[in-house]
Amino acid sequence: MIKKNINTKSKKESFSQAVIMLVFSQVLIKMLGLVYTLYLTNRDSFGDRGNGILASGYQIYAMLLTISSIGVPNAISKLVSERVAIGDNRGAHRIFKIAFATFAGIGALGSILLFCGAGVIAKEWLQIPEAEMTLVALAPAIFFVAIASVMRGYFNGRQSMETTARSQTLEQIFKTLLTIIIVEIIAMLSNVSTEWMAAGANLATTLATFLGFGYLHLYYKNQRKIIAIEIKQTTNYKHERVKTIIKRILMVSAPIALTAILSSINKNIDSFTVVRSLKNFMPEDMATAQYGILGGKVDTLTNLPLAINVAFSTALVPAIAAAKARNDKRTIKEKTSFSLLVSMLIALPCTVGMCIYAGPILYLLFPKASAGAEILQISSLTMLFTILDQTINGALQGYGKLMIPTISLGMRSSCKTSTEFNPSSNTRNRSKRSSLGICCLPCSCIYNSANFFN
Repeated sequence: MIKKNINTKSKKESFSQAVIMLVFSQVLIKMLGLVYTLYLTNRDSFGDRGNGILASGYQIYAMLLTISSIGVPNAISKLVSERVAIGDNRGAHRIFKIAFATFAGIGALGSILLFCGAGVIAKEWLQIPEAEMTLVALAPAIFFVAIASVMRGYFNGRQSMETTARSQTLEQIFKTLLTIIIVEIIAMLSNVSTEWMAAGANLATTLATFLGFGYLHLYYKNQRKIIAIEIKQTTNYKHERVKTIIKRILMVSAPIALTAILSSINKNIDSFTVVRSLKNFMPEDMATAQYGILGGKVDTLTNLPLAINVAFSTALVPAIAAAKARNDKRTIKEKTSFSLLVSMLIALPCTVGMCIYAGPILYLLFPKASAGAEILQISSLTMLFTILDQTINGALQGYGKLMIPTISLGMRSSCKTSTEFNPSSNTRNRSKRSSLGICCLPCSCIYNSANFFN
């Protein structure tokens, strides 16, 4: 029994191992993501217009996904790591089972809502009728992501970040391959229809999320014997009613989800306002293409360093929650300081490089659609503060200060909304304004920092 206990403990990863694993995973994921973005943008009959259709549908999907599952991995990770830290493996597994059933229902509801409301959202809200099929294709993905998020949160809470890293990497590999294959097949069958190619690209996302969940399910079945041994070795078990556990999960996940919802709203402000505003000054196709520059190319490039840095915010939540459960303040301070230092080292070169070399970068990566250098330069200035904010948010969530990131992001959303709805007759200023929220980013970052270190 002692030997088995040692073996199970050896599977737990240190904080640095978890971060390295997640960083490599995120780098590979974003490289693969860039591959299919380059393929779609440079493909004949897709380009910026196709990106506009694809991005507008994807932002609505992302918002529903946020409501149903985005707060889940960090919430489950925090609750499970707190139980595991005091030896209550049985309680940790019970949290996982109840969360799985709860969010399977929420995810199914989100999928049904998106599937049934796709037409209204595309025609009335987005005013991009071509986006309807992209929303329909994405609808089932909400269910699979919701249940996969619970499983990732459980493994993260058990300090097994390798499982999450592998599942996300496999999902992205499938997404990249399936996007290219499905889009090419649809292009041949539909006589190169941009609308149907965009829908095919999002269908690839749905299939990839299903396959990613499949990997997690198989891994969980493989680990059931080890988990059963850990449950038998449980100490400090405290029985809680199902209703109480669901309430605790929702109380932790709701503020995290609200933070993510506000972040998604930031993106949807663009999808609701950019095309709608630009249509007053140019044809609809050109307006959609302008939004495609922002949503398809600029967002992809500025999200690359954020994706690398997300390893710290992901790893900090269970690490700090477990340290707090043990009242280990030194560990909390060391891990947070180290994460912030590395985040700065990631952010500064990326910000400077994209600001100075925006034009050459776009021309190198998107030779057939290289417009948008000025928008990329403006957006790059936000990366430093967004990356620091991301790391501090992970520390705050692990420590239990869940509402502070929400308040901070609310300030940012309010600033961006007031900026975007400011009328202008200058079309170029309109498209630039959609990426201009710089003044509020340092404020929200400073607000988060002050609250954490106090």
